[in-house]
Amino acid sequence: MKAYALYGIGDLRYEERPQPELRPGWALVRVLAAGICSSDIPRIFQKGTYHFPTVPGHEFCGRVEAVSSEEDSRWVGKRAGVFPLIPCKRCPSCRKGQYETCSDYDYIGSRRDGGFAEFAAVPVWNLIELPDAVSDLQGALLEPAAVALHAARRADIFPGAGVCVVGSGAIGLLAGQWAKMLGAGRVAVKGRGPEKRRLAQECGLEYAEHMPPGEAFDRVIEAVGSQEALEESLRLTLPGGNLVLMGNPDGPRALSQGLYWSILRRQLTLTGTWNSSYGADASDWTAAVEAMAEGSLRAEAVVSHVLERDRLREGLDMMRNRTAPFCKVMLV
Repeated sequence: MKAYALYGIGDLRYEERPQPELRPGWALVRVLAAGICSSDIPRIFQKGTYHFPTVPGHEFCGRVEAVSSEEDSRWVGKRAGVFPLIPCKRCPSCRKGQYETCSDYDYIGSRRDGGFAEFAAVPVWNLIELPDAVSDLQGALLEPAAVALHAARRADIFPGAGVCVVGSGAIGLLAGQWAKMLGAGRVAVKGRGPEKRRLAQECGLEYAEHMPPGEAFDRVIEAVGSQEALEESLRLTLPGGNLVLMGNPDGPRALSQGLYWSILRRQLTLTGTWNSSYGADASDWTAAVEAMAEGSLRAEAVVSHVLERDRLREGLDMMRNRTAPFCKVMLV
């Protein structure tokens, strides 16, 4: 099969590789669509994966071609989204069903081979069936959609709440949509550039590049990961409000004494969010599939580019060097 294998930092090769072997309880998935996550950029060009070579890519869907166990044969031929986190099922978090905070997890696309390939090996437990109403492109957007929902739920949004999402990437725009669906009144996305404004409007969201002095919200979701975005998010949170920290930090963090005092005096609640809930009827993934199928979540509105699979490097270079405006870059 053709696959992109990372042999070292910056050493990504498009090559022929053997199809993955299946262990008991696993499935062979033919990849139909995959998304490039912003975290793939530092993973490929700065930090590397946990071993080399590794096939990156954790946002993908596909069609089940084979299974290792007869008891799972019903999956063959079905399209499925893929929850990329493989929990240990033994730690305290897993015993509570809180798999996203597993203390000894494996991860498809960083700790083991992922979806930037023709085929991927996936535990059957990690498959979520896609109804006909959910396209391949939407199926590959399930992971960021579920992550965005998890953050929005962590914000504890109440009916009529004012919500600001700082960051207009794909997950930020999806989080804004979820905030509206969870009952928020006003939802504003703070971002940069006319292309992001267009995408935000397609998502049905208010957009601003600059907030008026004194503007503040009941709930704020930080979806960038920079020091500047953190400080701005704190300033945009009303007294007694909640700030959800979602963006992966791009470096060390420090708070000025003034901002720290502001957190204390305004009695702000700072909440972390990580990954997404999975494995239950009310999980973030189940809700995302249902919302896509009924059309209430406009996931494809965040897609700015759709590329053929053999153009992965073009997408990575565009995102890394910002040679063109982009939001979510997809491979088909």
